[in-house]
Amino acid sequence: MFGLEDEALERFLACDGVRKVSARDLAMAIADGADGATTVAGTLALCTLGGVELFATGGIGGVHRDAPFDESADLVELARSPCIVVCAGAKSILDLPATLERLETLGVPVVGFRTTELPGFFTTTTGLALGASAESPEQVARAWQAHRALGRPGAMLVVQAPPQALEPSLVEAATAAALQEASRHHVRGAAVTPFLLGEVQRITHGASVRVNLALLESNASLAGQIAVALAKLRAG
Repeated sequence: MFGLEDEALERFLACDGVRKVSARDLAMAIADGADGATTVAGTLALCTLGGVELFATGGIGGVHRDAPFDESADLVELARSPCIVVCAGAKSILDLPATLERLETLGVPVVGFRTTELPGFFTTTTGLALGASAESPEQVARAWQAHRALGRPGAMLVVQAPPQALEPSLVEAATAAALQEASRHHVRGAAVTPFLLGEVQRITHGASVRVNLALLESNASLAGQIAVALAKLRAG
């Protein structure tokens, strides 16, 4: 049986003592017998350990706007974990141009699914051109097989636009206001991303949550289609 039992799911949804677990935090969370919600980095580490080569998420972490030296562990873990990650780009609260540059430097291919532009998580457009795109799950599967045949050690990021989206101007205004609040409250480190997302949710009166839920479902659906395409490709 996969997934959480009802009791555990209710506990996680209530955020009752649930840790944010990145790759570096896995050992201590296991040793403590703690509940943990894994970041993309944490999920990648577990996928590598378990031989899982594909998963879907909302958006990856990246380079922060106000502190360019502060970047998510997701980026380094993507560079060394052999896994397809389906998402809606990096979170809009981040420095998206810098994040895309870091992915290039780290050798992580970013493939737009039916788009030639990096999506902005809450938005469909960012103005950031991608070097590769795919029109079908089968094309992604073939690209992944070639990626592995070349001996590339890291992940392949498959990005698609959210099925629902907010206006870029609204997201930028909400993010700017959220950053001001984070500075005012001296929010630092791992607490920054959840704080900013919470502020964007408040400022957009919950619209960002509706977009987030829709893109999660869409990304999971695409990941399933890619998994089927991979199985068929390997079956000959």
